[in-house]
Amino acid sequence: MSVFRSLTAGAMLAVSTLAATAPALAADAYPSRPITLVVPFAAGGPTDVVARAVGLAMSKQLGQPIVVENKLGAGGTLAAGSVARAQPDGYTLFIHHNGMATAPALYRKLQFNPLTDFEYVGQVVDVPMTLLGRKDLPPKNLPELIPYIKANASKLTLAHAGLGAVSQLCGVIFQQAIGVQLQTVPYKGTAPAMTDLLGGQVDLLCDQTTQTTAYIKAGSVKLYGVTTLQRLKAMPETPTLDEQGLKGFQVVVWHGIYAPKGTPKPVLDRVNAALKVALKDATVRQRMADLGAEIVPESKQTPEGLRTWLKSETDRWGTVIRAAGEFAD
Repeated sequence: MSVFRSLTAGAMLAVSTLAATAPALAADAYPSRPITLVVPFAAGGPTDVVARAVGLAMSKQLGQPIVVENKLGAGGTLAAGSVARAQPDGYTLFIHHNGMATAPALYRKLQFNPLTDFEYVGQVVDVPMTLLGRKDLPPKNLPELIPYIKANASKLTLAHAGLGAVSQLCGVIFQQAIGVQLQTVPYKGTAPAMTDLLGGQVDLLCDQTTQTTAYIKAGSVKLYGVTTLQRLKAMPETPTLDEQGLKGFQVVVWHGIYAPKGTPKPVLDRVNAALKVALKDATVRQRMADLGAEIVPESKQTPEGLRTWLKSETDRWGTVIRAAGEFAD
């Protein structure tokens, strides 16, 4: 009997030891196959551009390809919901922008909770917005634009990329700031909105520098300012909306990487380490600089940095959206 008990105790110890070391063994083996990085918007769009540049650099660190999968629909909530339900093994990752913070206020029947249904990897880049007008819009700068809008509000149109898009939210804050309600024109993405701005079918658009920089440099649109509190390194001659009179006006598109809830911490640590190295990569930094995007500080490139920021942004945008009365079903 004592021998049996000794064998049983030994077996239990072996099982306990194996259980304790399983996460470490999983991390050592991870990744052993390609990783999917889900992007909730179309290929070629601002978030997709960031995802592909950063994903390529991360794949070099992880030793496996990171395959971008574009999963469109419902302002990014379809993609987010699918990732929340995915196997928590580190082979499905998710990159999203401010939409993770705005979804709870925009969608009454949200099928996931951004604050509790994901693990956090870290923030990636901040992308400023630009306020643009069609090329032949008469005002030359923001001080001229505001009175022009007030005198012609019923005739002017403000395009945006659809419900919940940051371009829409930027437009909402702009209208609140100047005290004027414009005719808004929703599109299925920023690309068609920009096409119509270039063609003169709409008058105004607020969009990310990753999408607008090339058109600004080409002189194809009229630039009225950037939405950061400080001027951009990529556009040092362009004044901010804040310095032109809209005090405190700040809208920045931030991006974070997430994983399904329950993904083992050793795996998350591997992914986070790869992210941090990728954000130091000279090619990534130059690509982001060319697009007017800025790599976030190292303190934000962490799970806790992203968690804290998401909570604060959820509170901020919830207040803005409820005040504007903008909701989806």
